Amino acid sequence: MNKFSKDLVKSMGEACAHAERKRNGVRVHVVAVPDVRAIRRKLRMSQSEFAEKYRIPLPTLKNWEQGRRQPDAPASAYLHAIARRPREISEALKP
Repeated sequence: MNKFSKDLVKSMGEACAHAERKRNGVRVHVVAVPDVRAIRRKLRMSQSEFAEKYRIPLPTLKNWEQGRRQPDAPASAYLHAIARRPREISEALKP
């Protein structure tokens, strides 16, 4: 095996270890992805109403609900806040 092949094998091993979060004691932060549809339904709102009230683009909301996309960490935190304090979040967004 030549040097390039050895380096490639070594790099792939490091990448796998990193992906498994086992290398160098790396801390893993798992972001709980909220059930967007359940939050919206609990508030008894249509997709359009929810998107408008909480300033979320409607296509983004639809993608989340249909599983084509997942909310990133800030969006997940925002959705958790909406689930816990919908009225306060709505009030905070008013001009």
